[in-house]
Amino acid sequence: MIRTDKLRGIISERGMSQSNVAHLIGITPKTFYEKMSKGVFGSDEIQIMIEKLHINDPISIFFAKE
Repeated sequence: MIRTDKLRGIISERGMSQSNVAHLIGITPKTFYEKMSKGVFGSDEIQIMIEKLHINDPISIFFAKE
């Protein structure tokens, strides 16, 4: 399960919006919001976010155990 609270925080820290990140990973903002609400992203989307948002500890966000 993805820690969407931490992901939102990183997006904000980087001065971006969720809409910006949606475009970076090649999906619509609506789809991004839906994936955030479910806490589920594809591995390719996760990889892009790790790289583009410069996430240093991806395990604690994308592979958290609640």
